[in-house]
Amino acid sequence: MRQLRLAKDVMDRDWAEPGTDLDALAARAGYSRYHFIRAFKAAYGETPGQYLTHRRIDRAEDLLRTANLSVTEICHLVGFSSLGTFSARFKTWTGLTPSEYRAKHVGRGAALIPGCYAMLWAGGFRTGPGARQRNSEEA
Repeated sequence: MRQLRLAKDVMDRDWAEPGTDLDALAARAGYSRYHFIRAFKAAYGETPGQYLTHRRIDRAEDLLRTANLSVTEICHLVGFSSLGTFSARFKTWTGLTPSEYRAKHVGRGAALIPGCYAMLWAGGFRTGPGARQRNSEEA
């Protein structure tokens, strides 16, 4: 069980990374890929893929309610690489498309956070490999 918790901790930490790899998670837990899926489902009630999807959609719900970002930007921030997949899974989980969800829930609280702040907070602005070099040369 300890190894499963470690793998789940990795998913909780890296849920927004689109490349979160099932094989790496299974290796982290010390299981084969298929045994890991079975053991994770037995322990937590859903497969690792379902767990990651639900974590991402929960975060997308928060961003749709609070951030002034497009649905596409939110899709990529929460770790989906395909807008179609994101929208389909979001609708399956919530019963609404991302746009319908936003229309229903925006305006029930504080003003939307400007997109630039939300992107900065969520790590959406990633510097390229040359950015660090340029910054160190300027110093």
